[in-house]
Amino acid sequence: MTAKIKLNAASGGGSFSLQAPSSSANNRVMTLPDTADGTILTTTNPKAGNIIQVIQTVKTDVFTLSTQTFTEVTGLNVLITPSSASNKILVEWGVYFGAGSELDSGGLRLQREFSGSSNNDLLFVGDQEGSNANMRRATNWATHMNTSGNRQNTFMGGKFLDSPNTTNQIKYLIKLGAGQGGGATVTINRSEGLSNTDSRATVPSSITAMEVAV
Repeated sequence: MTAKIKLNAASGGGSFSLQAPSSSANNRVMTLPDTADGTILTTTNPKAGNIIQVIQTVKTDVFTLSTQTFTEVTGLNVLITPSSASNKILVEWGVYFGAGSELDSGGLRLQREFSGSSNNDLLFVGDQEGSNANMRRATNWATHMNTSGNRQNTFMGGKFLDSPNTTNQIKYLIKLGAGQGGGATVTINRSEGLSNTDSRATVPSSITAMEVAV
């Protein structure tokens, strides 16, 4: 029995046609929605707000730093290539931070790098205020914490909707900086120092990038 499709013209007239692929090697499948009055998309362009791709990196090992100079956290970055320069990238990060009793502060930076940029695009940072503009530790931080001698892990996370305006591959990365104190140490994924206690357990951190259609 030959299959048939019957199309009824709207009251204003007009027609609608379905054209088969030019060869059997280019078969196409039309999937009907399993809902009443469902809609079949007639274009491959996503709707505004749709998530096109999601890429995540999880860091499970420990990173240690003993300098006030902001340094990239090894293995805590994500690479994503936007399909359109007009799309946005939603970046989320969740980082476990530890510090020793001799240190009272530390901070993270979110940075974006891609070909053709300054390769030093700090994102999601607070304004410089008053005399803080001259302090090495108090400006351009995405997140900041004060341990007050607490040796347990502290969770620091955030979200930022970026508009990179490129189709080049983008690298989003996390940088870590220690606060005050000579020879002080900050760590990622564990509190400072090793000990057979629950407070010194190793935990994971992650960074996720999602392309959002505009």
